[in-house]
Amino acid sequence: MIHNERSLTIDAAPDAVWEVLSKYMHIDEFAPQITSVDALTDGEPGVGAKRRNHFANGTSVVEKVIEWKPGEGYTVQLSDMAAMPLDEASSKIQISPMVGQSKVTWTFDYRVKYGPLGWLMGQTMMKMMMGKIIDANLDGLAKRLRTS
Repeated sequence: MIHNERSLTIDAAPDAVWEVLSKYMHIDEFAPQITSVDALTDGEPGVGAKRRNHFANGTSVVEKVIEWKPGEGYTVQLSDMAAMPLDEASSKIQISPMVGQSKVTWTFDYRVKYGPLGWLMGQTMMKMMMGKIIDANLDGLAKRLRTS
């Protein structure tokens, strides 16, 4: 698996960050590439909750919560990734308290199709692209917290 990790210190308490992140079916409120979300499960967010994220380029991906830690973060497993050359992928968002702030760490772990060539593509082009997406999501989260 290829690991990509980004962090951002946000001027908000962990509870405020969690309040935004725990609205699982509303990631489109701060993630700039996500245009809409379909809830694929009913009920409260938590382990087993599924959503389909629709992107500006017309593609989508399904995310299922596999770990849910209230106030700390969650991990999702991706599926229905036809638009991406991935065999498997997961993402984790973690909140770490700091004095008067929160450090939010967002990771993306993935295995690219196509053997060694895919691995090389994953380490170069995809890692750079996913890093930009994660950075934009973290910036969007910080902006959302500033305006709420």
